[in-house]
Amino acid sequence: MLKPNLRRTCAALAAGTSLALALTACGGTTKKDVKDDNASAASAGKADPNAATKKGLTVGFLPKQVNNPYFTTADKGGEKAVTELGSTYKEVGPSSATDTAGQVSYVNTLTQQRVSAMAVSAQDPGALCTALKQAMSNGIKVVTYDSDTSPGCRNAFVSQAGAEDLGRTEVQLLAEQIGYKGEIAILSAAQTATNQNTWIGYMKDELKDPRYKDVRLVKIAYGNDDAQQSFQQTQGLLQEHPNLKGIISPTTVGIKAAAQYLSGSKYKGKVKLTGLGTPNDMRKYVKNGTVDAFELWDPAKLGDLAARTAVALASGQITGKEGETFKAGTTTYTIGKDGVINLGKPTVFDTKNIDQFDF
Repeated sequence: MLKPNLRRTCAALAAGTSLALALTACGGTTKKDVKDDNASAASAGKADPNAATKKGLTVGFLPKQVNNPYFTTADKGGEKAVTELGSTYKEVGPSSATDTAGQVSYVNTLTQQRVSAMAVSAQDPGALCTALKQAMSNGIKVVTYDSDTSPGCRNAFVSQAGAEDLGRTEVQLLAEQIGYKGEIAILSAAQTATNQNTWIGYMKDELKDPRYKDVRLVKIAYGNDDAQQSFQQTQGLLQEHPNLKGIISPTTVGIKAAAQYLSGSKYKGKVKLTGLGTPNDMRKYVKNGTVDAFELWDPAKLGDLAARTAVALASGQITGKEGETFKAGTTTYTIGKDGVINLGKPTVFDTKNIDQFDF
């Protein structure tokens, strides 16, 4: 667990400014449909901030992928919060991070089981929309966390970090490490991953700044949040681009696999690697010189906030409308545009501080 003097810091991890993700609309909808959906999802009902927190609810968690260390940590945080609030927690989900049809099936399962609320990390921004709207029409509150859907397909989104903040800071970290000069690549998760694509969009925009005039993005590779595929994609990047100076991997599975490959290759210390990883996964690679620095929020805190948001919605304390406030634990959160709730700012981990964290 996090040490006491740092636990409060990690509670605020994940993204400074509140910026809604730039997402694609649900399949088959027009711009007007999306706008109407956004409004209806956020304003359905009227919030009563003084309403009692309901007990005996059932909150279902549906991560992108079960048995993924990141989601295991996040969902344990959710389980702890749900239990603490006097309700029942359950987790379902696909074993593959690209099984969108499987996610849809699990949404339908939770709806049939009449859960009170569900927290979903979406593999695709639009594919789950029909199923999630059906859940909401049945009175189930829907929270997305980590990776969002189109705003009209849920009541609120708990963002682990402001998309712009994350995208830009990862470029800044890598550019500093390579001296603002050379070829770089991105090792992402799935091509349809909402959060990945949004962060990458901001990375590209950051690279337009004149200070990166000598930095060139040569390729975006996809490891599908699979360790072996990510390892192989890293190997392929270096074979295809022998002059590569750095890699950004905004996925905990990807950065660990890339670090594993680099640490056992001739590129160790020569090709820089940064992105999003957990201290426990990355500690040995920081200490052996493979990785200089990377960043992340506390995933357990993300799951905790997703759970508390779900219970607050089910209790009628919030509806997901912009400007509403609610208390989650000891922290008060304000709901932003399009129902986005930001966890906090990310933390950069390096040799100086990595041993102070345990997750």
